[in-house]
Amino acid sequence: MEIIKGGVCAVDGVLASGSRKGKYGVSVIVSKNNTASAVFTSNKVAAAPVIVTKEVIKDGKLSAIVANSGNANCFTGEEGIKNAKEMTKRVADKLNIKLNDVAVASTGIIGRKLPLDIINKLIDESLNTLENSPEASFSAAEAIMTTDTFSKEFAVQTTLNDGNTVKIGGITKGSGMIAPNMGTMLCFITTDVKASSEELNDALKKAVNKSFNMVVVDGDESTNDTVILMSNGSSGNIDENFQEALEYVCIELAKMMAKDAEGETKYMEVHVNGAASLDDAKAASKAIVGSSLVKTALFGADPNWGRVIAAVGYSRAEMNENLVDITFKSDDETVKIVEKGSIIAFDGTDELKTAEKIMKNDEIEIIVDLNIGEYSATAYGCDLSYDYVKINSEYST
Repeated sequence: MEIIKGGVCAVDGVLASGSRKGKYGVSVIVSKNNTASAVFTSNKVAAAPVIVTKEVIKDGKLSAIVANSGNANCFTGEEGIKNAKEMTKRVADKLNIKLNDVAVASTGIIGRKLPLDIINKLIDESLNTLENSPEASFSAAEAIMTTDTFSKEFAVQTTLNDGNTVKIGGITKGSGMIAPNMGTMLCFITTDVKASSEELNDALKKAVNKSFNMVVVDGDESTNDTVILMSNGSSGNIDENFQEALEYVCIELAKMMAKDAEGETKYMEVHVNGAASLDDAKAASKAIVGSSLVKTALFGADPNWGRVIAAVGYSRAEMNENLVDITFKSDDETVKIVEKGSIIAFDGTDELKTAEKIMKNDEIEIIVDLNIGEYSATAYGCDLSYDYVKINSEYST
């Protein structure tokens, strides 16, 4: 596997563009007659574009995606559905493609009417500047940013078992309202693998479960989460090498989201090993990374292992506290805090001094070994700072 440039445009033939006006932006991605699949929020309050795209994607075909930022078009009733369909119609008419081959997505403030006049103008601007280039992918990634501080793109190529080289490229947005079962995030992935929509759907769900479903910023699940995978089928047949590459792309994009979380000052990875089941490993790692007390300890550079073990306990994962190991790691330093349930890092010990030093770094790993099984999982997150409250208290003003 090789990391390459180009985001969604790393795949030959994919066209992209993005335009902005103030807080509003529009991205358009075009790859005609593609096989496609998608994963959406599980929030019972689903935004209009989610409802529309769920219907569009049922036949497993897509030719274009149009996405806007600045307004979620959620909790907007029938007018919201009408506006979402108007966005798809505008793209379909301009590109001379089927209306049912255009997906739509939105991100931004919930419960406000979509300013369709502004969005339509941005759609037209994006359609007039479509091209296949790294710059085009960047503009598309940038246009869907809301509270994000940087655009998020990633692409790889790998060799399939049949000898063909396959490319996978993605863009995403998301920095707040991030919880398991995805977050306030949009992610659009392109590839040239040859696969049915059912095969793509299976591959995408596996990748999302290892990546976007393992990110926790603040525990709030959005109403607009959408991940779409499109394939033009011009390369070789889908296999385990493609799956590995797709998961890698999604994990790297998920990490970018965690590193760009609202008010974030520190990035955290939580590895839970030795669990009795995969579900237990996931539950424990997400409980730790989602704990407000662990997050605030991270912000304050406090190596508070008590908060870590408490989170494991309420995760309902099978455990024996007398067998648990807890390790903190950052850069080239690693220190075991708890071994087989016994605390090592008492006041005045070298272990505590090392732990305190580690906690001052920008990127920190927390490794918990339950020592009762063979299953592992990794979750991604960040600290919880004063700025998170400030950003979200002023979000809709």
